[in-house]
Amino acid sequence: MHVRLHQNARTTPATRREMQDSTLPTATLARQYNVSEETVRKWRNRADVQDASHCPQRLQTTLTTAQEAVVVELRKTALLPLDDLLAVVHEFINPAVSRSGLERCLRRHGVSRLAAVRPKDEQPTTPAKGFKDDAPGFVHMDVKVLPQMADEDKRTYLFVAIDRATPKRPW
Repeated sequence: MHVRLHQNARTTPATRREMQDSTLPTATLARQYNVSEETVRKWRNRADVQDASHCPQRLQTTLTTAQEAVVVELRKTALLPLDDLLAVVHEFINPAVSRSGLERCLRRHGVSRLAAVRPKDEQPTTPAKGFKDDAPGFVHMDVKVLPQMADEDKRTYLFVAIDRATPKRPW
């Protein structure tokens, strides 16, 4: 029977069983098998000799299972971008959740990409067009309304100026 070990394994199930059955001192076994004393103690305290999973068994998250279900459903129905969803989650679900924690939650449930969540009939069928050629000196202005955060008393705006007529630089 061939047992597959992880790439850094220094013991096999047979050597682990020998450690468990041996009456030699821990330090002697550690020298004999060229492992740390901690490794010998670990295998002596286990009932079996198979490697256990190294993945965390309990996820570090501030969202409960029910809150995660609400967030996932909100993402699917409202199709909110991550930052907008974070504002909603902070305001109505859990103020302690972090942006990265929310992103990990969405990734765990397979809804981290909006394109994957959006219904097929709403997917763009033609690629986005490039900017049209404008005369030099023309500057395109966009105004983006930013989400109002709980600690702000008024909305904030982002003004974006795009000089579409200047040739692209090689850098």
